[in-house]
Amino acid sequence: MFQDQTMPQPTAKRPKLKDICAVAGVSRATVDRVINNRGGVQDHTRQHVLSVIDRLAGTGEANRPPDETVPIDFVIPDQGNAFLANQARAIVDYARQLGTIAATIHRPETTSEDALVALLEGLSTSTRALGIVGVDSHRVREALRGICRRGVPVVTLASDIRNVPRTAYVGIDNHAAGRLAGYLTGRLVCGNSGKAALILGSRAYRGHEEREMGFRSVLREKFPGFRIVNEMEVHEDAGQAHAATMALLTDHPDIDAIYCIGAGQNGVGQALLDAGCGDRVFFVGHGLSADTSNHLVSGVMDVVIDEDPRSEAKFAVDILASALRGKAEPPQAAIAIQPVFCENLPVAP
Repeated sequence: MFQDQTMPQPTAKRPKLKDICAVAGVSRATVDRVINNRGGVQDHTRQHVLSVIDRLAGTGEANRPPDETVPIDFVIPDQGNAFLANQARAIVDYARQLGTIAATIHRPETTSEDALVALLEGLSTSTRALGIVGVDSHRVREALRGICRRGVPVVTLASDIRNVPRTAYVGIDNHAAGRLAGYLTGRLVCGNSGKAALILGSRAYRGHEEREMGFRSVLREKFPGFRIVNEMEVHEDAGQAHAATMALLTDHPDIDAIYCIGAGQNGVGQALLDAGCGDRVFFVGHGLSADTSNHLVSGVMDVVIDEDPRSEAKFAVDILASALRGKAEPPQAAIAIQPVFCENLPVAP
């Protein structure tokens, strides 16, 4: 049967204005300006609205050619934390290696709730995929829920955030990492009695809270004579960590062990050296870097609980890219945790 080749082909159904507003999180006036190509709309908002229209019409992210570049935003605080700096570099390197990912790294100088919420609100109308190292607070959770409600895939990195419909968490089992730190402390201090202190990065991070719980639980179970005599929160700041450690050594000159849960190892290490007890106090922390490697070589630090930021970067990028392209989430292996001593320091890449 002859088919008239001049007949119009089916076109994508145009979404309703109210649906565009609901998904994009913008006003009817903004959508009207975008649709009619009028001024008064910022470029990133215009692109976000257009992407929402494409997605609702069935011509958006899920229908991208597999080799088309997709944009991903990452929020990774910049507070002198060597591990997070390595993670940010690993994300950029892996995205560049793939050649189909445009990774934008946002590095707020503070982990304060206000600063993080303001950044997330700024990204909420433009981001198409988001990876975040963030504090676990009700305002941050609500900001992320709003982004998720707009259909944006979200991955939490290094430290999970509770009660958010994120696509995935990419990071180590922080409770297990804390237990490993506690087990090594109890075994290597060589006794069922002793005094330990905790230098906390920030309890606002769920991961730090989990590490503390793991450390406490293994001491309670396996080394009940070991006492935690002090705990200090230093907000990921090396200067505060130095001051807190000096005060600790004054109050407890017979301290046996210090567990630095987050950033701040430089401050703790320098305080131990300044007090002349760098070779006596057992010192365990997290995240292998140039600084912690130097502390291991010098002997002031005894062990680093390490994780691979390159693996985390790869999993995070792959999961978000797959979500944008409408593909199934790629398989994610567990991120290994490994104790590193001066005797098994890996060769720097």
